[in-house]
Amino acid sequence: MTDYNIGAKIKKLRLAKKLTLQAVARETGFSPALISQIENNNVSPPIATLSKIAKFFDVKIGIFFTEEEEEYRYEVVRKGERKVIPRVISRAGTSQGYSYESLSFRKQNKKMEPFLLTISEKASEENTYSHDGEEFLFVTAGTAELLVEDERITLEEGDCVYFDSSLKHRLLSKDGSEVRVLAVVTR
Repeated sequence: MTDYNIGAKIKKLRLAKKLTLQAVARETGFSPALISQIENNNVSPPIATLSKIAKFFDVKIGIFFTEEEEEYRYEVVRKGERKVIPRVISRAGTSQGYSYESLSFRKQNKKMEPFLLTISEKASEENTYSHDGEEFLFVTAGTAELLVEDERITLEEGDCVYFDSSLKHRLLSKDGSEVRVLAVVTR
């Protein structure tokens, strides 16, 4: 998370609008403590949390993953250039058992955000998230379980799913072993 300095970008957006932590928390539904922890780069929020924060500030989620101000018409990201967002933490402050890598962080004003998710453990809780946009998930390794509203869908290596992100959802490891997923999220 510190590679992208997501927290500083959120704090800059908040201060530019002259908002308190409490005001942002009230409007996004997150606690002031969580907003503070994110701003101070103490925790990495899930993509759904970043999506809600981006929507509140009326910016694209990609702003949190850009390194430079220069606009690129295309972008190549080499395998060794990816930056992992570790320690994904829920609203309650618990580990979510996964990390993600942004597969596009130079191109600005994108209509979609590609990520590589790695689910490394069985989650201790099965809370779900929802946000604006759509998602496409492609399982590249392992067996995942997708919670969508009240359904549980098993996804094997090679399976994919496309859904409206406003549905309550959560991707889990089916049996606790590592799962790797290509995820593309729109706003």
